[in-house]
Amino acid sequence: MINTEGTKVWAHRGASGYAPENTLEAFKKAEKMKADGVELDVQLTKDGELVVIHDETVDRVSGEKGFVKDYTLKELKRLNVSKHMPSYDKKTRIPTLDEVFDLLKNTEMTINIELKNGIVQYKNLEKKVLALVEEYDMLDRIWCSSFNHESIVRMKKLCPDMRCGLLFSDIIVNPAEYASELHVDALHPATYHMQDENYIDKAHGRGLRAHVWTVNEKHEMKALVKAEADAIITNYPDIAVEIVKNA
Repeated sequence: MINTEGTKVWAHRGASGYAPENTLEAFKKAEKMKADGVELDVQLTKDGELVVIHDETVDRVSGEKGFVKDYTLKELKRLNVSKHMPSYDKKTRIPTLDEVFDLLKNTEMTINIELKNGIVQYKNLEKKVLALVEEYDMLDRIWCSSFNHESIVRMKKLCPDMRCGLLFSDIIVNPAEYASELHVDALHPATYHMQDENYIDKAHGRGLRAHVWTVNEKHEMKALVKAEADAIITNYPDIAVEIVKNA
């Protein structure tokens, strides 16, 4: 499969180089920077609500401690989650996935949802995400990815039309062949996997897309555009957008 659409720019946890990650502020900034999409992480609260946060604990982004799974939504909403970006003086809250969908529904942006269930095994996470996607009628704008490949298989069984990608950090044998066997749609490799200059061609040869993370250096962005990566996932969407435009 040849990349005929050009390389897209997806803002990693929103425009997280400029605003607190995985917040409405970061997603708004990504839209203003003309990113083609956003990447975000989804977990479940103690009371079963879908919330957008990366770490399994709230420690890094807030002044509190503890696992996301042990907080109710009401308790999480009290937290200011800009601790990891002290220069950002606005109070920011953990959004629900519903709030992100509501914010972006009238845009044309793609939303890549990382099912964050590699450490905490959230029951019915896939079903809850799918139900919300269907409620908003946004299936054609959604990708699901995960380091938990069993979770991706479950999502594909629930909804064969859901576009899904396998996240990788460590090196595995024949990733394109492996992904094809699982009947998924894309590989989501870390940028350091691009040391294999044939990685993207191998993915395309299997009919898979290649969405590469986290690409923050200009020379890496330029190389990936040249290699016809399908998406660059970056903290700095404005820089990537400019590079794609001038390629």
